[in-house]
Amino acid sequence: MIYTALDTFYLTEEQLINSPSRKDGIDDVTETTLRIYGCDLIQESGILLRLPQAVMATGQVLFHRFYCKKSFARFNVKRVAASCVWLASKLEESPRKARQVLNVFHRMECRRENLPLEHLDTSSKKYVDLKADLIRTERHLLKEMGFICHVEHPHKFISNYLATLEAPAKLRQEAWNLANDSLRTTLCVRFKSEVVACGVVYAAARRFQVPLPENPPWWKAFDADKAGIDEVCRVLAHLYSLPKAQYIPVCKEGGSFATSNRSRELPVSKEGLLDGQPVNEDNGTPGNQEAAKEGVMKASLDKLKDSKKSDDDSKSSMPSEGESKEEPGKTDHRTDAGGEKNKERERERGRDRERERDKERLKSRERDRGKESDREREREDFERDRDKSKERSHRSRDKGHSEKPKHHSSRDRDYQSYSSREKDRRRHH
Repeated sequence: MIYTALDTFYLTEEQLINSPSRKDGIDDVTETTLRIYGCDLIQESGILLRLPQAVMATGQVLFHRFYCKKSFARFNVKRVAASCVWLASKLEESPRKARQVLNVFHRMECRRENLPLEHLDTSSKKYVDLKADLIRTERHLLKEMGFICHVEHPHKFISNYLATLEAPAKLRQEAWNLANDSLRTTLCVRFKSEVVACGVVYAAARRFQVPLPENPPWWKAFDADKAGIDEVCRVLAHLYSLPKAQYIPVCKEGGSFATSNRSRELPVSKEGLLDGQPVNEDNGTPGNQEAAKEGVMKASLDKLKDSKKSDDDSKSSMPSEGESKEEPGKTDHRTDAGGEKNKERERERGRDRERERDKERLKSRERDRGKESDREREREDFERDRDKSKERSHRSRDKGHSEKPKHHSSRDRDYQSYSSREKDRRRHH
């Protein structure tokens, strides 16, 4: 029983040895490799998402805490790493959308496995399934943490410790780098942040050969002990001696972001893990390659049987159960042919979908053109009505000017009366 409270998620070495992954048949080397691989994914994805270092550190701590309670055989390391990044971005107040996280992990997987870079369509069924699994895994994380996700990192203690010890400035960056690398190990679930900070300061001082006060011992002022500091240094030295971590498919459920789960990631039995021969897709050993080929052949045979039952037209081209017991060379050719036919069917379906999309686009364009033509007609009618109204108003004004009566002024009237009087006077004289 692991006791979980505010910043007290710490385990003993015995609890780590008896982890759920060990009970499912995963050895120590495989578990360590998967832990480092998951932390590498979190660190790289955080850089691509332009997240601060605090988000990546919190995500790695949540990753280690989750796999202290759950097994790598039951939860895929890639999906859990993506959910840790998504949850940590919200905890550290630098949230990212689920679409952004899925696009980054999809691109990283294509680049790591040398797959063609394909766009992850947000309207596809695959994206919907990945998003639903991301949300589901986040719920599992919160449930196992008891919704207590407080994390205290050793980074905030490093500057204070170095300033108190009056150490040179060159130790600060080195200690900071060691603190980042310590997150790939289980030190965050074994020791408090103060002990890890003292350990990375001690390791940085030893690397640059900078003496630290030992009389009295400097670590006692920071609530640490010499045994914890030595263990931190030992774990970091072991981390630097390991090769680059590669993905090992030990999970029963597929967790690929780039390809289908059936063809790329196959379940591994407990017997194979106990024998010490884990299947590694990234390794180039012939035993692993043969095991992967056999798994792909079995998956293709299952697909052929399913397609035989569903499609009546493919009975002549598909191998029967009696023919499958013949020579292995023939079965290889038939499985290859069946795989090619399945690929051709998928291509035809994709072409049909593209044709339907093109038809819909043409229909929408025709509708838009019809709407535009209707708008142009309405505009022309409106302009005609406006011109007619203007002409009518001009005509009415012209008529009004022509029909106006002629009004004479009083001066004209006086002149006319004066002229008539003069005429009468002349006549009389």
